[in-house]
Amino acid sequence: MHMWISFPFCSMYAVAVVGNCGLYLILYEDSLHRPMYYFLAMLSLTDLFICSSTIPKALCIFWFHFKEISFDGCLVQMFFVHTFTGMESGVLMLMALDRYVAICYPLRYSTFLTNSVIAKAGLSTFLRGVFLIIPFTVLTKRLPYCRGNIIPHTYCDHMSVAKLSCGTIKVNVIYGLSVALLIGGFDIVCITVSYTMILRAVVSLSSADARQKAFSTC
Repeated sequence: MHMWISFPFCSMYAVAVVGNCGLYLILYEDSLHRPMYYFLAMLSLTDLFICSSTIPKALCIFWFHFKEISFDGCLVQMFFVHTFTGMESGVLMLMALDRYVAICYPLRYSTFLTNSVIAKAGLSTFLRGVFLIIPFTVLTKRLPYCRGNIIPHTYCDHMSVAKLSCGTIKVNVIYGLSVALLIGGFDIVCITVSYTMILRAVVSLSSADARQKAFSTC
């Protein structure tokens, strides 16, 4: 039964890897050297890391019954999964801001979003995830473990591992919620505000053709 379940996961992983790697063809196409495609490349990179951090281990469980992972290996997997999930959220926010500048300030678009600005924005998004997720691994590693060692997932996530502890996990819960609100809440607010401003700008256009062109830009 597990063998058959593994085939859809394997197929989806192969499609994800090939599809996301295909986006890096923009390096060889000058016409695609634009901010939006750079952000898409960042998004594909985060997807590759998230998929590669979880699915290969799941396939090993299905195919070879390798159900064990070392504690340090579990912490490393947790770090990559949470870091790049946070980065993915940040890249989606950057893409929304990119569309906001493109539609609301088209004449300043190339001035605002230079290659250096895009690189700094991408690096900042990555470092935000790294510095906020490092405490996850530290807090989880310091917990005492004297119960079972089976997590209800095919990969290690913060709370699933923390719940295996026989000590108090109050700090883990509070910090986990704080990070989720800080990353998710901030990014959602920025995305919502950006598309609200875009919608206002598009609706205010007098020409139907101009409105259609603006919507297609999104």
